[in-house]
Amino acid sequence: MQDSLFNDEPTPKPSKKSGKTVEPATPDPALIDLADKLPTHLRLGTSSWNYPGWAGLVWDGEYPETSLSRQGLQAYAQHPLFRTVSIDRSFYRPLNVAQFAEYASQVPPDFRFVVKAPSLVTDALVRDESGRGMRPNSHFLDAAQAVQLFVEPALEGLGHRLGALVFQISPLPGHWLMRMPELINRLHTLLKAIPNLNAIAPDGVVAVEVRDPQWLTPAFVNALRDTGATYCMGLHAKMPRIAEQLPILRALWPGPLVCRWNLNPLHGAYGYEDAQQQYSPYDKIIDPDPETREVLARVITGTANAGHNVYVTLSNKAEGSAPLSVIELAKTIHSSRSD
Repeated sequence: MQDSLFNDEPTPKPSKKSGKTVEPATPDPALIDLADKLPTHLRLGTSSWNYPGWAGLVWDGEYPETSLSRQGLQAYAQHPLFRTVSIDRSFYRPLNVAQFAEYASQVPPDFRFVVKAPSLVTDALVRDESGRGMRPNSHFLDAAQAVQLFVEPALEGLGHRLGALVFQISPLPGHWLMRMPELINRLHTLLKAIPNLNAIAPDGVVAVEVRDPQWLTPAFVNALRDTGATYCMGLHAKMPRIAEQLPILRALWPGPLVCRWNLNPLHGAYGYEDAQQQYSPYDKIIDPDPETREVLARVITGTANAGHNVYVTLSNKAEGSAPLSVIELAKTIHSSRSD
């Protein structure tokens, strides 16, 4: 059974599919066995799911990206190791209740979503289509906008399948970094305005991810602790490596773990496009990062074994292929539990 799990032979690409219905790849029995050995409180998944290059890994063949965006989630959720996914499109434009409900209808009852808050409330700047900042954003960290445009629709639409609401705060303009006490107070006010999720979503948690290490202060920790929120550990080249972020989690312990493994540090802070060019079509691991994997596995194991929920999503740009990274991380977690 384990031969297929540790097989290094390349998987042949299935033929391109002409039908409209997206079907899952035939599950590997070894992955089913591995999934059964993982902690109950752990949910692993990827950042979004609309990648044609995952043919043979997630899909039974090649499908257009548009088909995967609209119809791929149900097939994605049948992968043995995928119990969560990050809805990233909500960062670019707020989603409504019906859109969230449509996602919820496509996954099993035990599936949980990680959802990114819209940039309308998490970016200090209004940006053009190229990402260049044009002017200050008057809705940045606006509590009323956050609740109305993000929290309430996600909670109502996803219901008990809501896992983590992630406020990923974009990199700040340089001169704003001198205003951290003011910004932390605004964040504190926003977090206090969020209604309790647990009556509708018992596993729901609010998490804050940042892209400037200047946020990581005792005042930031206090704002999270006071409001029942947690820190989303963002593994990204703009942030310190995982070991240097762990003190924030320790200061918030005990509690859930939310982690988004975004970008391999080999590419630098602005390396998304380089990673995309090197890793596309995301069907193999190009730059393995076993050090991050091993540290993350220990944190996951300790948190889940203590009975707390764990949500970890991985990007294609972490190592080259998010599904394969999930498999490698799952194997490392299993090994750490067996030691």
